[in-house]
Amino acid sequence: MGKVYAVGIGPGSPKYVTEVVKDIVQNCDIVIGYKYTLKTIENLIEGKEIYEITMNDQEESYQKILPVLGNRTLVIPFTGDVNFSESEVVDRLIEVFGEIEIIPGISSIQVAAAKAQVPLDKSKVITMHVTTPIEDKKLELQKALIDGFSVILVPRPWPKQPDKHFMPSEIAVYLQKHNFDTAKMKVHVFEAITTENETSFVGTVKDLEGKEFSDLSVMVFNQANLDSYMNYRWQWEN
Repeated sequence: MGKVYAVGIGPGSPKYVTEVVKDIVQNCDIVIGYKYTLKTIENLIEGKEIYEITMNDQEESYQKILPVLGNRTLVIPFTGDVNFSESEVVDRLIEVFGEIEIIPGISSIQVAAAKAQVPLDKSKVITMHVTTPIEDKKLELQKALIDGFSVILVPRPWPKQPDKHFMPSEIAVYLQKHNFDTAKMKVHVFEAITTENETSFVGTVKDLEGKEFSDLSVMVFNQANLDSYMNYRWQWEN
């Protein structure tokens, strides 16, 4: 069977597509992806066999391609980084196609952390953007905030099922109900990050109540404190 790649194409701007991913996409035969993702790489996929999918019909496309792939190269592009918040799909690709090669990309969580000046190595990264239950993740969020960590979080849009919809407004209400002083908690929300449609919100968690954000949102709870190497100069001065 031909080669199958799962590639990360960055948060949305073509400028964030890495050179290695560009090379793979330009030299492939078939591309299967979501509309938003394909838009990011539209200048790289002209003349390719393209399948635009949705969550409802992606399985049909995978099964259609499998028996006719032959020795051709297939690319499945993912917004952001393949290795973050995409494991359910990647696991299914492995089940369908067997061996696949994963090429990482720049994630929206990296860009959001940079814009909010919150270091990833001192933060907890949490994604609610999964189909499985998220009760454990909600507890993880509480614990991280109580322990003083900053949190970079991808919320879960599910407007057709309000009990599963867990976007910034719902998160704000959830934290308030669990005795967090949300009026004192600093938060950033970035939408469509790196694209021409990017917007940003900066305020408190309480301010998020009742506000609507798109499904292309990333939250940053900022609890970071400056802690430079000068605080530890005794290690080399003595």
